[in-house]
Amino acid sequence: MSETAAAINERDDFIATKGRRKNTIKCDADSIAGCVSQRACVYCGARVVLNPVTDAIHLVHGPIGCANYTWDIRGSLSSGSELYRNSFSTDLREQDVIFGGEKKLARIIDELVAQYKSKLVFVYSTCIVGVIGDDLSAVCKAAASRHNIEVIPVESSGFIGNKSAGYRAACEALLKLIDPVDRREAAASRKINYLGDFNLAGEAWIIKNYLAQMGIEVNTVFTGDSTSATIKGAAKASLNIVQCAGSMNYLAGKLQELYGIPYTQVSFVGVEDTAKSLRDIADAMGGGEYRARAEVLIRRETDRVMPVINKYREKLAGKRAAVYVGGGFKAISLIKQFREIGIEVCMIGTQTGRREEYEIIHDLVTDGTVILDDANPAELERFMTSQGAHLLVGGVKERPLAYKLGIAFIDHNHDRKHPLSGYDGAINFAKEVYSTVCSPVWKYTASLGGD
Repeated sequence: MSETAAAINERDDFIATKGRRKNTIKCDADSIAGCVSQRACVYCGARVVLNPVTDAIHLVHGPIGCANYTWDIRGSLSSGSELYRNSFSTDLREQDVIFGGEKKLARIIDELVAQYKSKLVFVYSTCIVGVIGDDLSAVCKAAASRHNIEVIPVESSGFIGNKSAGYRAACEALLKLIDPVDRREAAASRKINYLGDFNLAGEAWIIKNYLAQMGIEVNTVFTGDSTSATIKGAAKASLNIVQCAGSMNYLAGKLQELYGIPYTQVSFVGVEDTAKSLRDIADAMGGGEYRARAEVLIRRETDRVMPVINKYREKLAGKRAAVYVGGGFKAISLIKQFREIGIEVCMIGTQTGRREEYEIIHDLVTDGTVILDDANPAELERFMTSQGAHLLVGGVKERPLAYKLGIAFIDHNHDRKHPLSGYDGAINFAKEVYSTVCSPVWKYTASLGGD
């Protein structure tokens, strides 16, 4: 077997090595049957996008395990309601599967609305609902009429696709909430929507503060620290900025199509991309005073954080990192951020990366770097080991694999409790990488040979 050959032949097209194979990596496809990949299901994709809507009732129509799997999985913070911290389930069982769960769903919606007085309910379908054929839309429509509130079905049955399909299902649900407005009035508002930030450890607040210093007001965040009211007013913005492309590019495109709101891609991961994004936002808002304020902010913050980062860079020289994250745009930013602290990426993969993002990744990494889409644990283990990685950046599912291999781990996914966005986030990242990679614990692991 060659170095980049997959254990399952059908996976060959999803793996490439720069300099040894043409960059024609396959992506945005359903997972290979028989290959248990690290990618999450449709329902999970929808839930992680919608869960930070703070004043909503999040009701999972399915077995209790589905609600448990995604309960409070984001480190999203709220400035108001904590209702989103609850995970409600219809707890479908054998009799419900045989006779249907619609009556049970309707009864539970009534009970939850009576107890929590929320004006918004998201009802998520799961695999079993797709199998038994419950009419989610009809039940939600009837409940909305009974209570005079928004009851939104989220069509996230697992059999309809992959995690990206779950993102689209969440975006479709959000679109149903948005109230149309006069576009001339919205364009004159000079407000922006921030798409694809889920306020992990308060990151949306960090970026809001930067933009406020530039004289720019954030209208709505999708969906960190958002409410039913803020989402309804999303069409009042004159510009959308998109942080997480995998989850929010579809929504950005629909908002442009329906309401004429242009959008631009941003990333606040790392010093380089944070500065570029602030400049891009200023220019998209017309430049001038916005750009001047952005330059003041960038110069001040860069002068403050770079001496700290450079100290960590000296200690991390020669280390190699493996990256496996959700979206391609985050992966691109992480390559740059690792270079800021003196580390080369030797393996990189995503769950939902797009072809154009993989082309950028290919151009950024050095020869010999392994690039893979929708990886499974066996592939991650083989390539981390063969590439000599000292560190893996990933999510909750990848952490046990790294530790079993005696490799350091950094959580860059949705359940972390520390901010990694912006300038303070860049310091936090460098500090965490140093404290993890250079921990004395690794001298006791055979796999690192006392490094």
